[in-house]
Amino acid sequence: MSKIFFNGIEIDYICKKSLKHSYISISKDAKVVLKTPQVSKLYIDNLLKSKESWIKKQLKELENNKPIDIKLKEEVLLFGEVYGINHQEVSFLKEALKRVRVLNEINISKCYNNFYKNLAQTYLTSRLDYFSKKMDLAYSEVRYKKLKRRWGSCSSKKVITLNTQLLKIDKELIDYVVVHELAHLKYMNHSKDFHHLVRCYINDEKLRREKLKKINLLF
Repeated sequence: MSKIFFNGIEIDYICKKSLKHSYISISKDAKVVLKTPQVSKLYIDNLLKSKESWIKKQLKELENNKPIDIKLKEEVLLFGEVYGINHQEVSFLKEALKRVRVLNEINISKCYNNFYKNLAQTYLTSRLDYFSKKMDLAYSEVRYKKLKRRWGSCSSKKVITLNTQLLKIDKELIDYVVVHELAHLKYMNHSKDFHHLVRCYINDEKLRREKLKKINLLF
């Protein structure tokens, strides 16, 4: 892998003879990667020129949607807001931290993870049951896990899994995820019928979906 500097943009360049096409990707931490088969420098320059506006647009969006950082032991991210550890909403977490004998990063992270999981079992369950009745769709089981790549999932056995990290985002986005997964009880795909069903309960579902895609949380 080598580095390319193009109009102020640092790019990781990977040349693979086995590739048939060229690819440009941008990670959530704003790393730009270019992969190509064996091509000339002129080809690369022309490709980057043609994609320059798109690359800069993506980097700007990432800059405007930086993850919310919090100070462990002092703050907690809840429903899109940063609360001080002494806030009544997070008293469970404060008490849990008090009981920890050795306050190292691992033990502190466990306290935070348990806090989100416990809250998920009450808040997310209440939203799931609310929309389940409203949509007349019954699930067989709900599970709460800390996931890295997905906000939720729904299996063919009607088991819904929700990411405990949902507690970090706005309540309107949480409701979108809940309705989205419940809709999969009827449609195990992302067809027009599926999206129509979601819009029956979340009329701005497209806007919320786009907002969700841009969220970059510190897990």
